[in-house]
Amino acid sequence: MAKSTRSKGEKPPKTVLKLPDLEQPKSAVLNSLASASSQRSYDHAIREFIEWYYSEPRLAFNKTVVTRYRIAVEQKHYAPSTINLRIAAVRRLAYEASDSGLLSPDLAAGIRRVKGVRRLGVRIMALVVSGLLNKQVGGELGISEITVKATAAR
Repeated sequence: MAKSTRSKGEKPPKTVLKLPDLEQPKSAVLNSLASASSQRSYDHAIREFIEWYYSEPRLAFNKTVVTRYRIAVEQKHYAPSTINLRIAAVRRLAYEASDSGLLSPDLAAGIRRVKGVRRLGVRIMALVVSGLLNKQVGGELGISEITVKATAAR
């Protein structure tokens, strides 16, 4: 029989977190940021995630849920930098929840592996400015010529 590594009075980390559970990690994330602007951005991102998290029925706080959140944010047609900021804030929230014992380290590690969205605009414009044709830029980046045209038109 396998022996448990937890002491007798220690509770296992949770998977479904409630609002009071997330307040302490949220405060830790915000206090770790030096810039007032970063604090405001992360506060807004975390509040939006928590609102979404509680609007869904009994979700466990794990990689799948954060991926679903990323998809929900993408469907709002936010800019890639906005989506990446929101995901970064949720990653930090998971990290702090793990540090405080509210979330298992394995779940936090899974959440930290949720990828952000690709930011093609800068790469597209660099290749267009270098003199490549839209079709060549699309081939280089693995995207359609129409995507190159639409991005370059912005």
